[in-house]
Amino acid sequence: MIHQLSIVGLGLLGGSVAKAVREASLAREIVAVGRRREALEPALHEGVVDRITTDLTDGISGSDFCLLAVPVSTLEALLPAVWTAAPGGAVITDVGSTKGRIVRTADRLAASRPLRFIGGHPMAGSEQSGYGIARADLFRGAVVILTPTEKSDAGALARVRTFWEALGAHVTTLDPTTHDRAVAAVSHLPHLVAGALVDAVLRMDPTFLDVAARGFRDTTRIAASSPGVWREIFQDNRPALVEAVAAFRKSLDHLEGLISSGDASAIEQELDRIRQAREHLR
Repeated sequence: MIHQLSIVGLGLLGGSVAKAVREASLAREIVAVGRRREALEPALHEGVVDRITTDLTDGISGSDFCLLAVPVSTLEALLPAVWTAAPGGAVITDVGSTKGRIVRTADRLAASRPLRFIGGHPMAGSEQSGYGIARADLFRGAVVILTPTEKSDAGALARVRTFWEALGAHVTTLDPTTHDRAVAAVSHLPHLVAGALVDAVLRMDPTFLDVAARGFRDTTRIAASSPGVWREIFQDNRPALVEAVAAFRKSLDHLEGLISSGDASAIEQELDRIRQAREHLR
């Protein structure tokens, strides 16, 4: 049981955590912290949170478990203030989609004031954003990646793992660098490619979009995500994303070469190899 869960940022992820925790009765008190009070009030009126505040110190000073659910660029800048305001025994975690810089910042801050920080990233979300689409079941069956380092507190890691498992997630651990390379490949690259697919049609003939069926709409759905959010993610994970784009370009060039060759058997064999790999996804 969490005595006071403080959630900084009450958008899709933060709001979904609040709803899931309330539904499962995992915290005695849930405090939401945000920049604008009016953005927090719906959760208060719905009874999802017990208290709201725009004052970071007020929101986390009594917390024993603090979840940071703000954009990655904001999160890194916010960490020093969190480090000053959080109680000494608090567990601090986050939902940022890149981990390298955030974890390094936390380790640097911990050198002057030891706090129990565990980086986290739930692989769940939507092309839409905001508290209005938050839902209690968002994390059920989702993968949550934790990114402890050799400096991480084992008790804090166990507590954060238990927290996410209580929300129905499957928890795994990766070091921060491997995490950023992995999500560049399976999350950030697909967003970039979805945008490129739409742009490719625009370059050929924009009117072709008029006949786009479900397959194209499903494949490019994530291209409707917030440009500002994804610009930050692309910039923050630039080295790993560049590596992923290079791998994608090689794959695309290989497939293009097979098509140009006219070798029907080779094309089918390659598509079947890819199909079999895809079937292992659950």
